[in-house]
Amino acid sequence: MSDEKPSESKEQVKIEKLTPSSREVNTVVKVVSKSEIRNVTSARDYTTRRVQDALCGDETGCVYLTLWDENIDKVNDEATLQITNGYVNLFRGNMRLNIGRYGSFEILEESPITKVNTENNLSDKRYEQERRDRPRSGERRGYGERRGYQRRRY
Repeated sequence: MSDEKPSESKEQVKIEKLTPSSREVNTVVKVVSKSEIRNVTSARDYTTRRVQDALCGDETGCVYLTLWDENIDKVNDEATLQITNGYVNLFRGNMRLNIGRYGSFEILEESPITKVNTENNLSDKRYEQERRDRPRSGERRGYGERRGYQRRRY
């Protein structure tokens, strides 16, 4: 009997099969190009972090991979990456592949990918994002209203 859990399946997925809700993504991609490095300030702890988008894919399509901090320097153009336990999210309505906290990648010496299909760029398609329900400026919610209950009026 195997010790491997069902959720730790190593089945490789092709880029064309990714959706905005894809999780536990295991795939092999080749980097086509990288964007300029941007500096962003974390809303959580106000630290400055570096971020870069790398257009990567396989013979079925391509998507932008978001690289953070030290991973930017590890990945070069034309590199082939084996991504394990990545995920897809929407950034400004467009799909992005992420490695995340629980994912990893390995740079492969030999690439099984000869040509990347840049005609099918999944990051070019716009998706509707659920808007977060935030109170408007100066507006407060009562305890019950946070949980979706109507506040009783006497």
